[in-house]
Amino acid sequence: MKLFKEFKDFISRGSVIDLAVGVIIGGAFSAIVTALVGNIFMPVISLFVSGGLDNFYTILPNSILAEIQDGTVGVLAKDGQYYDALSKIDWGLLINAIINFLLIALILFGLIKLFASIKKAKDLAVKKIQGPVEEVEPEPEPEPEPDPQLVLLTEIRDLLSKDKPKTK
Repeated sequence: MKLFKEFKDFISRGSVIDLAVGVIIGGAFSAIVTALVGNIFMPVISLFVSGGLDNFYTILPNSILAEIQDGTVGVLAKDGQYYDALSKIDWGLLINAIINFLLIALILFGLIKLFASIKKAKDLAVKKIQGPVEEVEPEPEPEPEPDPQLVLLTEIRDLLSKDKPKTK
């Protein structure tokens, strides 16, 4: 039961719940950006790149051509040949992932700037409503009490100098 209580305490902390909400919203946000890239940007890019970025790859020399080139066996590559084993570097997927990342970063940057400007406007409005705040000067710190031995020595010195005759 102690383990269950510790788990319950851990889960009910605010930061864990905030993190969970952030992950869920981030997943939904990622789906939106992926749809935006796949359905809006990629068709526009395919106007400039024949076949879009999906067909943008490099076939490596260790690929094995199929015995029969009639389409019944193997994987069709962009060079029109069929391969039994196709090794390729898929540049299009990398570029697609970079576009996704840049869009997510750009949108998050915009959201952060928007929230910062809203917070700044709110702070200015609150300051305007509350009026100018008078700054209170902090009280000076009291001087520390001198060492009792030093006080005693000072008194002795003063007494000695008082008793000493003045000569010119």
